Amino acid sequence: MKKLTKFTLLTLITCSLLGCYNKEKLKENIQKEYDRVRSLNKSKGDFCYFLGSVKLPYTDEPVLESDSQWTVWNKEDLTRTLPLFAELGLLSQTPVEGQSGIYRYDLTDLGREYWHQSIDNRGNSGRKPFYNSSFCYGPKKIVKVTDITEKTYEKGRFTGRKETQVNVKIDYQVLDTPDWALNGQDKINELYGRNSVLLPNRTYPDTIIFIKGDDGELYHHKSLGYLLMKP
Repeated sequence: MKKLTKFTLLTLITCSLLGCYNKEKLKENIQKEYDRVRSLNKSKGDFCYFLGSVKLPYTDEPVLESDSQWTVWNKEDLTRTLPLFAELGLLSQTPVEGQSGIYRYDLTDLGREYWHQSIDNRGNSGRKPFYNSSFCYGPKKIVKVTDITEKTYEKGRFTGRKETQVNVKIDYQVLDTPDWALNGQDKINELYGRNSVLLPNRTYPDTIIFIKGDDGELYHHKSLGYLLMKP
């Protein structure tokens, strides 16, 4: 089990015969894991629109010849994401005096309600940290587990050795999709991709891949965290 220690343990609920799964208990455990991770991340919900690496308040910065490729991409993303969320009311957009087309952005009261930021200091070697910034909404509600299948691979893609994958298909709904997302869904979908706005009262399918350990328990190869949508 040494190669599975990096996976997040999720309690396996089995039937007493034939190694079958109790779908209702598995649904409850998956829901608890989503709720636990959301609480740890302190995010508003499980669906997030990534703005870029930006610390607010922020003033538009031109692309410089000395910029790294990553910095160029980040600045380009911000020229698209910040004006959109200013239009939706989550950011203020104030013209900078004497600089045509240059704006200063900051959070509005509405924006603070949905704002989520993770600060990444890894690999910076003394440089400034990355302020990965998003607007999040919609806690995920697991409606039901619809199907569970197992398949064993001689060389698994997660452990590199013989591995049994357990594919758990679920149906879920999104709670509390805010008005700003519904009213701006055409523009959000245009920037973040088709169906980027998760609608209320609609059921969506998903598949969660677990690894069945040698001890008979289920392990997940990544945390059941929020979905980060990028422009």
